Amino acid sequence: QVHLVESGGGLVQAGGSLRLSCVASGGTFSRYAMGWFRQAPGKEREFVATISNWSGSRTYYADSPKGRFTISRDNAKNTVYLQMNGLKPEDTAVYYCAAGSNPYSSTSSYNYWGQGTQVTVSS
Repeated sequence: QVHLVESGGGLVQAGGSLRLSCVASGGTFSRYAMGWFRQAPGKEREFVATISNWSGSRTYYADSPKGRFTISRDNAKNTVYLQMNGLKPEDTAVYYCAAGSNPYSSTSSYNYWGQGTQVTVSS
């Protein structure tokens, strides 16, 4: 059983930056692909970014955050990060990290989820 805890969310003005962190416990962190998803009010949870297991050599992004967000991992710290630059009001959502076997974009590919952290971008 893997337990995930996100942090780093908050209120930021458009154009600003935030770095989200997700700390894992209860499993071998490096063996899991890690993903970030987000869910805005009244909308379905959507894929943001994912990183492959072990060295994290493969990363994939949704079209919307591509070029603005960067996913990375530190296996020594059991942590995955999401660096978010150039934030826009449409990035406002609850952001979730997830652990799974493969770096895919579907929510069904992930077995473990955090509780989420709120990101609000003001215009």
